[in-house]
Amino acid sequence: MSRMLTVSEGAALMAKGGVVAYPTEAVFGLGCDPSNEEAVSRLLDIKQRPVEKGLILIAANYGQLLPFVNDSALPDARREAVMARWPGPTTWVMPAQPSVPGWVTGQFDTLAVRVTDHAIAADLCRAFGGPVVSTSANLTGQPPCRSADEVLAALGDRVDGVVMGDVGGRKDPSMILDAMTDQVFRT
Repeated sequence: MSRMLTVSEGAALMAKGGVVAYPTEAVFGLGCDPSNEEAVSRLLDIKQRPVEKGLILIAANYGQLLPFVNDSALPDARREAVMARWPGPTTWVMPAQPSVPGWVTGQFDTLAVRVTDHAIAADLCRAFGGPVVSTSANLTGQPPCRSADEVLAALGDRVDGVVMGDVGGRKDPSMILDAMTDQVFRT
């Protein structure tokens, strides 16, 4: 059975290539080090998600995302629109740095990113020292888990641990918008 983790234990596990579940604004997320191909592959296997779909990264602040997003491709007005919604439950699809691996971007040259306002998720990113993968903790096609008990029931030993805490008060997962056009991908 997966064990319950503190934020620092969860960050340490991810730094060693582990996959952990943790609370976010609306649901529990599955996370790992986005730079570790083996960890991302394992996360995708756990979730039964195809790599082509790409992944969301969350961060404690925009600076943590700069190695991954091509900030210079964003016009000032679009950057201001993004920053006006952060930190918060809005995920933006932004131009990716050319160096971002395909196991994170999937089939796209963009990357979905969020500066979270969920205290535990933000603390996890700070303790890890950078952004972490954030995809809902569930098997693809199943409802997302909203508690540690639901994660344990749905994913059991497949994850290395579950960071203790409660999800935020949002009913739905984060809204996803295109940072360049404001196109809505998910409400």
